[in-house]
Amino acid sequence: MAIILRLDRMMADRKISLNELAEKVGISNVNLSNIKTGKISAIRFSTLDAICDVLDCQPGDILEYKRTPKEEVKKGEN
Repeated sequence: MAIILRLDRMMADRKISLNELAEKVGISNVNLSNIKTGKISAIRFSTLDAICDVLDCQPGDILEYKRTPKEEVKKGEN
């Protein structure tokens, strides 16, 4: 996947635990853990909004786009 989640880095920077963030965001520890480890294929904007609010950050601080070699080939063909 070309989208990389950096939630673990933001949590470490803000010195907040998974349990504390889950409680403040209003989602389960399991769901937040899946987001943190990148085991998701989608995230609700409302969840992203709540995470950014609690961590006082921008979505771009949590989400990173990295082009995969396959996409680089497609880009060069155009």
